[in-house]
Amino acid sequence: MKRIDLEHLIRAAGSIADLRELIIIGSQAILGSIPNPPPELTTSQEADLWTPTAPEKADLIDGSIGEMSPFHGTFGYYAHGVGTGAAVLPARWKSRLVRVQNDNTNQIAGLCLSPADIVISKLAAGREKDLSYVTSLFRHRLLRRDEVEAVFSEVPPIILAQIKPRFLRCISDAAC
Repeated sequence: MKRIDLEHLIRAAGSIADLRELIIIGSQAILGSIPNPPPELTTSQEADLWTPTAPEKADLIDGSIGEMSPFHGTFGYYAHGVGTGAAVLPARWKSRLVRVQNDNTNQIAGLCLSPADIVISKLAAGREKDLSYVTSLFRHRLLRRDEVEAVFSEVPPIILAQIKPRFLRCISDAAC
């Protein structure tokens, strides 16, 4: 997915759901902070969109421009409407959201997770594809170790105990 594709999804989802703001979580949220990341960070065809002010609209987004929809078939990417439990996030994640709002989004705001918050979420999920994604962020020096460690204090201790070994593995694998 490219930044312009994410902007298209923001515009379409906002129009379909009659919303002026959406939150983008998951891997493609990186396009908010880094408009042209390395290809391995943009291989996903989906953008996870959360509609916190209207959670019932997630199904509308999925049905209209989700996986296997005519939209997906036409453009090769799609939106996945998600709910509040879709990601583990640090306490102050909202203060770091990156706004994508321009003529391409029809002035609908896509609020993207910051890279550090994406990393926390990916580490918490712990799937191999998530850890590879985190390793790539560090390998390409798109994020510094201390930027992630700075948000560790915002994560509950039980979650931190799970993600810290994964974090250290990703750092080691990236050879930073």
